[in-house]
Amino acid sequence: MRFMAFKIIHTADWHLGQSFFGYDRQPEHTAFLKWLAETVADRQIDVLLIAGDVFDVANPSASAQRQFYHFLKEINLANPGLQVVVVAGNHDSAARLEAPNPLLEELGIAVVGVVKRNESGEIDFNSLLLPLRHRDGSVQAYCMAVPFLRQGDYPPTDQKDQNTYVAGVERMYRGLYEFAMEKAGTELPLVAMGHLHVLGVELSDDDRSERVIMGGLESVTSDSFPRELAYTALGHIHKAQKVGGREEVRYSGSPLPMSFSETNYRHQVVLVTLDGRTPASIEPLIIPQTVALMRVPKVPVPPAQVLEALRALPDKPETDSACALAPFLEVRVLLTEPAPGFRNEVEEVLANKFVRLVSIVPSYPKQPGYTEERVLSIHDLQQIDPLDMIKRTYESKYANALPESLERLFREVEHEVQVKQD
Repeated sequence: MRFMAFKIIHTADWHLGQSFFGYDRQPEHTAFLKWLAETVADRQIDVLLIAGDVFDVANPSASAQRQFYHFLKEINLANPGLQVVVVAGNHDSAARLEAPNPLLEELGIAVVGVVKRNESGEIDFNSLLLPLRHRDGSVQAYCMAVPFLRQGDYPPTDQKDQNTYVAGVERMYRGLYEFAMEKAGTELPLVAMGHLHVLGVELSDDDRSERVIMGGLESVTSDSFPRELAYTALGHIHKAQKVGGREEVRYSGSPLPMSFSETNYRHQVVLVTLDGRTPASIEPLIIPQTVALMRVPKVPVPPAQVLEALRALPDKPETDSACALAPFLEVRVLLTEPAPGFRNEVEEVLANKFVRLVSIVPSYPKQPGYTEERVLSIHDLQQIDPLDMIKRTYESKYANALPESLERLFREVEHEVQVKQD
């Protein structure tokens, strides 16, 4: 077997059709896909791996679907011999993603959304093992293309297993690996794909979209992926990173920021070059940021200072088309008490500014002598007076005592409710 430099780009979690605090992200996705297409051509990529969550929802809009399939068409026309492998994520509809396969397969595009079974009810490992070809058509590797696994997708496990999901995932990858060894032999490298949560990964602070559920019972370990694999391309976690200290097991991360915790974060795809059964190089390729994330001010200050900082922002350009790429703005303000009219003041100042307001985040100083309250027990909650609960909540959030005006208002409402009940 003659090996040659074999180039793979790993990407995931596009979430086409997503909105950011109500703002359409299609212009950002368009810019990313244009950059990706240019990178594939410039780098002479052989295989593009998309590790799940192509779309943001299971029933994506017509425009989101059009964007995806237009990209596939254009990248195929510009790169003869390019192979694309897509696996479904938890946000995707597996059946919907697979529906165009008869057409896509003619273009060298493979989509794996559903774990198929044969007539005897056993997993059809053959449908999950794909040959990866160089642009010249020669097979240079095999891909274990595993989509997001739902209950019943993975092999049955021993009843003694405390967590059947984790055990099932491990059996899936081990069984598929053994099948690949029998079919493909030991000469060619093996690449794996997956869309799942691995224990110990780092999450973006404010990204709630892929949080662990069920107490982490669906989280696997990095040992689920055989160490004999040349590379494992993962999706689901939006922050790019190595897994379990292994260079060859990685999340590519999302191409667009999902929260303001990623203000200074550089998003990426991963370029993997194989030369034999091990990677010759693994190189992150930084994605140009189309729309900036701005926090003004950098640290919370009183309202008057916030408004002064906002007035210093640049004005809108004369062309409306540029406004679709205006920075997203998070306003940070230091308050001593709730300020219901502050948002109106902010919106008035920003009316002609080249930004898009997404949120106003208040913070409150701790007062001298203030101490944190202990966590209330169920018994405490059953015994506590409603007004006391409101006072505790207000003090916890604002670090100040509940104003007398709000206390009087609560008592009036409480009295009216009591009268109606009587």
